[in-house]
Amino acid sequence: MTKFIIKRVLISAVLLFVIMFCIYLIMRFMPNSYIETVARQLSQKPGSRPYTEWLALLNVQYGMDKDVFSGFIFWFKDAMTGNFGDSWYFTVPVIDKFKEVIWNSFFLSAITMILELVIAIPLGVLAARKQYSVTDYTITVVALIGISLPSFFTASLLQYAFALKLDWLPLSGMVDPRTTAAPDSFAYLLDVGYHYILPILTLVIISIGGLMRYTRTNMLEVLNSDYIRTARAKGLSEKRVINYHAFRNTLIPIVTIVGGMLPGLFGGAMITETIFELKGIGYTSFLALINGDIPFTMFYLTFMAILTLLGTLIADILYAVVDPRVRVN
Repeated sequence: MTKFIIKRVLISAVLLFVIMFCIYLIMRFMPNSYIETVARQLSQKPGSRPYTEWLALLNVQYGMDKDVFSGFIFWFKDAMTGNFGDSWYFTVPVIDKFKEVIWNSFFLSAITMILELVIAIPLGVLAARKQYSVTDYTITVVALIGISLPSFFTASLLQYAFALKLDWLPLSGMVDPRTTAAPDSFAYLLDVGYHYILPILTLVIISIGGLMRYTRTNMLEVLNSDYIRTARAKGLSEKRVINYHAFRNTLIPIVTIVGGMLPGLFGGAMITETIFELKGIGYTSFLALINGDIPFTMFYLTFMAILTLLGTLIADILYAVVDPRVRVN
């Protein structure tokens, strides 16, 4: 098991190196005039450096004064130490801006993931147990609706219904602009949680459908297996057959979905965070993208690559946990 994990980590490290090289190439082959434009914009801000200093600083900071491979090694070594430079749009170090907003996305993603697992997997198992019943058809319809609805449409629909028409929930933002509560007070946390309801509801609606259908399909395959029929023939209770024998084997393919949920939630939250104006990593990255903030964009792409590789590694490890045969192979 240890050798398996070490091997996967080394493969992930090589893949990350290649991905970061591709990210650097994309930045490197952008027109030089873009760097000049950014330097000109930065020099026009109050109290800023002159244009020539900004141009020289940006070229040196991202290795533009070197050949492609030397420039990449220069940027890669800085990136490995956590130095991604200063954000052109937010005018602060990229890592500092990341630390400022990441926890907002983390709590949004963590709550959504927990709700998705708690809702989707039991409903998928229930639909498989009651195949072709009213319950099965109802769950299938709900799942297909969730799969079909894009996040921007779902978010807009919920805003219209619960914020504009019913006036039950806030339309956008993280806190009420009229609040006088201190940022570290319980009232402030309640206000933030109140503003998180619609974004979480949006992400849950669009994400549970796929996991429900996947769970149902795999559960049906397991329930039709010979060893399940044997377990029933021995007189085991249906509860033990489902919860002990069938569900454990259903988890084997589901861990792939669960492992991939980590980067999927962070990446998919960009649209939802932007619509609800939640100051998370998705919304911040969107502002960086539309404003040509290359340092933050390069960091965000690297961050997403790390999350994807980490999700794959977690899925591989979970495979070995739920299926001991994987460790032998």
